[in-house]
Amino acid sequence: MRLCNGKATLRILVAALALTAGLAATTAARAADAHFVLISHAPDSDSWWNTIKNAIKQADEDFNVETDYRNPPNGDIADMARLIEQAAARNYDGVIVTIADYDVLKGSIGKVTEKHIPLVTINSGTEQQSADLGAIMHIGQPEYTAGKAAGEKAKAAGVKSFLCVNHYATNPASFERCRGFADALGVDFKTSTLDAGTDPTGIQSKVSAYLRNHPDTGGVLALGPLSAAPTIKALQQMGLAGKLWFATFDFDDDIAKAIKDGTIKFAIDQQPYLQGYIAVAVLAIARHDHTTDPVKIREALQANPKFQARLSTYGLAPSYGPRNIGSGPGFITKENIDKVIKYAGQYR
Repeated sequence: MRLCNGKATLRILVAALALTAGLAATTAARAADAHFVLISHAPDSDSWWNTIKNAIKQADEDFNVETDYRNPPNGDIADMARLIEQAAARNYDGVIVTIADYDVLKGSIGKVTEKHIPLVTINSGTEQQSADLGAIMHIGQPEYTAGKAAGEKAKAAGVKSFLCVNHYATNPASFERCRGFADALGVDFKTSTLDAGTDPTGIQSKVSAYLRNHPDTGGVLALGPLSAAPTIKALQQMGLAGKLWFATFDFDDDIAKAIKDGTIKFAIDQQPYLQGYIAVAVLAIARHDHTTDPVKIREALQANPKFQARLSTYGLAPSYGPRNIGSGPGFITKENIDKVIKYAGQYR
């Protein structure tokens, strides 16, 4: 074994220190520019939010930021309020929230804006509520408008009465979907809405019981995969699959199959990927460009080549308003389902 002399040892030490410094500099360069959090109202059992989680990861990659995802495991809004307060205390660089219940959450969200932490709202809630809370913008689907658009399609098909299967009764904004649909038909949404809960077996049982007790029901509207899948099973067991008019909000593999076999007429598509991705992008742009002007942020987003590539890959189309960005509604039918089914449950 050949031993190095003193000078050689010194040269090796210097080289090692230089290499270490270089690695440290590279690591620093790769560190996230900002740390955000997205807090939703969804329970752990709701797989629909997986698409938003995937969108968050891709937005983090594209804008060199880090975003945590937090939610109340059982969908309890009071627990969500506590998560928002924790986020305010932690001093994130930006916070994204759903306005699941404006009255319950406004105090907690106020703790975020009081500390001048940039805020973006997504999914549930209204654009006016978002503005009142001090958010930069709202990204989502106007629930009443989406429900009414679906109801108009049902009315054109001859539907005069319906059952709204609501697994999100803890979220007041969910009733706007039922109300819009009912208004299109000219019926009372309260007597047409079922508080189904979140247990799949319970939902199936409740839907079956309702349809047995109301045999003249002309159609069914589910508010998402959590209520759609048990409703599909209920209709199949009752011999009504493909016979009773049925539509749902949102999209997953089970819904895709039901559209293809004719059980479901269409899925109301709010393009959840956009809600997760754009929310992170808005906060990243606001921080990088030192602005909360929604017009300037929107222009920067539209000019971003990475964002445009994501839209092209997944066949997504946001709706740009003067202040807010709409993610829906769109309609997935037999005619266009092949365009989105490739990414169902991941990015669509």
